[in-house]
Amino acid sequence: MTRKFTGTRLLVATHNQGKLEEIADLLTPFGVEVVGAKEMNLPEPVEDGSTFVENARIKAHAAAKATGLPAMSDDSGIEIDALDKAPGVYTADWAETGSGRDFVMAMTRSHDLLVERGAPAPWTARFCCTLVLAWPDGHDEVFPGVMEGQVVWPMRGDQGHGYDPIFQPDGYDITFGEMDRWEKNRISHRADAFRKFVAGCFDA
Repeated sequence: MTRKFTGTRLLVATHNQGKLEEIADLLTPFGVEVVGAKEMNLPEPVEDGSTFVENARIKAHAAAKATGLPAMSDDSGIEIDALDKAPGVYTADWAETGSGRDFVMAMTRSHDLLVERGAPAPWTARFCCTLVLAWPDGHDEVFPGVMEGQVVWPMRGDQGHGYDPIFQPDGYDITFGEMDRWEKNRISHRADAFRKFVAGCFDA
C-alpha cells in the first residue's frame, strides 16, 4: 500500500527553478505549498548512485533529513539502445565542461558514437524519470516514468533543454526541441512519473 502524502508543505530537492515551477504547477490542485532546496539553503548532495532510483533517493532522503519535511526528488536522463543504454544515469555528466554544461557537445558525442559503431537507424531511445518521495522517518515511495522514441540527427528546435533537440518521441514527427513546452510537459517521462505519484500519494 502506497503511503499517502498528508502534509501541506513539500520540499522539492532541486536547485533548478524551471523544474520547481513545473512541479509546483502540477501540485496546485492539491493545495500543497512547494518549497525548493535553494530557499532552504540545502547543499547539493553527491549523486554517486549507478541508477536513476539510487540518485533520486540520495537527494530526497538528504533533503528530508536536513529539513524534517517530506522531500521529493527526481533523477532523469536518456538511454540510447545502440550505445548500451548510455548515457543513462550519466546524461548530465556527458555535458560537463570546465565552465558549465554544454549539451550541444553531449548530443554531438552521442551522434558520433552511433556513427562510429555503425548502428543502423532508427536509433531507438527513451527518456527516463524516477521520482522519489521521502519522509523524515526514512520511508520512501518510488515512481518511474518513461517516454519512448528515437534519436534523430541533425539537432532540431530550440525549445526545451538538454538532449531535447535530438529526441523524437513515438507518435510524433517533431523533436522535444520543436515541441510546445506545455505539450511536452503533458506527454513526457516526467509527466508519466507524476501521474503515478499523484495516483499513489494523493486521494483523487
